[in-house]
Amino acid sequence: MNTSIKNPLVKAVVEQVSNNATTWLGHHKFDNKDIVCGQTFVAPSEGELEAIEVFASIVTTPGNVVMTVHSFDPQLKSWGPVLGSASVSFTRTDTGTWKSFNIPGLQLNKGKAYGFRLASADCYIGVGETVGSYESPISIGGKEWKFINKDQQGQSFSYFSLAFKVAVRA
Repeated sequence: MNTSIKNPLVKAVVEQVSNNATTWLGHHKFDNKDIVCGQTFVAPSEGELEAIEVFASIVTTPGNVVMTVHSFDPQLKSWGPVLGSASVSFTRTDTGTWKSFNIPGLQLNKGKAYGFRLASADCYIGVGETVGSYESPISIGGKEWKFINKDQQGQSFSYFSLAFKVAVRA
């Protein structure tokens, strides 16, 4: 799976690029649910956030997706306030591609946990994810999250992870 990070001053410090499943986000018309998906991770080094990329498995209903970045407390499973955000438009031709949410200027601190959420009121897309297991855990230091109809607590999944890359400026 190729990614779109091309700037030599920008490097991915956290990534999970396997894609063997799909999770959904956006407004599902059939049952009138609004689904927000998210991912937490631990920053392995200091750096200024440039972008976060996600893999668009399938775009069934085109529209805009908003990504918000938060601090995250893994002990309390608590999402902090929004630290930055970006909006990206998805079309059907984006199916099978990496999409970059540019959020420059946010300083990531080594060893600190962060999370990002993806939400949309007008589209419905599948985001690439990987499924791990007890024998083959996902080793990014975070979890996949799902929030339905403005549920602020959400549910976390230890053996699932979105397909994503966190790019920082060197």
